[in-house]
This record gives sequence, structure tokens and C-alpha cells, in this order.
Amino acid sequence: MNAFNEPSLDINVEEKIKRSVFIADLKACHNEAEIKEFLSNIIAAHKNATHHCRAYVLISDLGDENNCVEYSSDDGEPSGTAGKPILMAIKHNNIFNVMIIVTRYFGGIKLGTRGLIDAYKGVAEKALSQCAPVLKFVTRNIKINLQYNSLGLINKLFQAHSALNIKSDFAQDIFFSGDVPVENYDSIKNKLDELNLRGIIKYV
Repeated sequence: MNAFNEPSLDINVEEKIKRSVFIADLKACHNEAEIKEFLSNIIAAHKNATHHCRAYVLISDLGDENNCVEYSSDDGEPSGTAGKPILMAIKHNNIFNVMIIVTRYFGGIKLGTRGLIDAYKGVAEKALSQCAPVLKFVTRNIKINLQYNSLGLINKLFQAHSALNIKSDFAQDIFFSGDVPVENYDSIKNKLDELNLRGIIKYV
């Protein structure tokens, strides 16, 4: 997998079902630190809520769909009635680098297993439908040092391989970096290996 869909918007939606209030918060997250911060903020904002059920999918940095990090939590709801339906909604919509937290304020009426599954999945689907997914490319970062007279050559090489986030820091030598799409990584790496052997660049 060389590209994937990621949310471009933070979403907050709410549904009331048999007196219980379900609030879904959706956010793009890229690592465990962002996930923990997001969860902490939601819990702080809803201190009196009954449950904070959640799920997330993080894509691996090598673009291997089979190595994506997936997680779900029922947070006190009956097993399989909350976290898993949220996770299934994320996977059904083919969205990555996303976390959804569904906060529930219990209204006094039990929904039953089927009712809980439908409620959590439904509000998660509603949030996903509004997140305006954008196409992102899986990349690998390359960092090198080079001399000033090689800057034009290296810049053209990175651009020819569709590198993103190209950066140059100028000192005695030039520190140069860029994010190369995984489908182009082997090609540019072979060319850079040749330049490294010739002493034109050095890997950082």
C-alpha cells in the first residue's frame, strides 16, 4: 500500500438513543503520544460520562497494510458491544491514522447487545462520513550531507522521485532531507548509494 486515506477534519457528533447520549469525537492521530493526549482531553471534557469507548488504526511507516496498529476498548460496556463496532466502522470506511472516542452518558434505559452495537457503530459512522478524508502517501525519510556544488544534482534527484517535505540547512556542508514515497525508495536509494561511494554525499 503506497497511499491511504486520512481525516482532514476533527469531528464531533452527538446522538440521543433511549435517553442515553452518545458523543463521537474523531481526530487524526499518528502515534501513541497523540492518542494518549486525545483520550486525556476527551476524558477531562466529560468527567461525568459513563463510558469512553474507543478505537484507532495507525498505519505502519513502511506502508504494510498487514502491520497496521489496531486497538479497541469497550471501557466497561459488555464485551464486543462498543470498541469493536467502532473499529469495524473505521475499517469499513478504509480510513487510517484515525482515532474515534465515543463518550456515553447513560440515560437509565438498557439498550441490549444489539442496541449497543448499533448505537456505537452508528455514531462512529456518522463522524467518519464528515471527516473529509484526504489521500496521503506512505514515505520514508532520507537524510544526507553534501557539498554546495552538489546541491543542484541532489535537488533534481529528489524531485524526480516525487520527494515531499524537502529541506536544506546550510552550514559548512548542506544538510538535506526529504520524504520519498515508498514506491520510489529503492530507486533513489540505489542512486544515492553510488554517490555515497564516490564521496559526493554522506548519509546522516
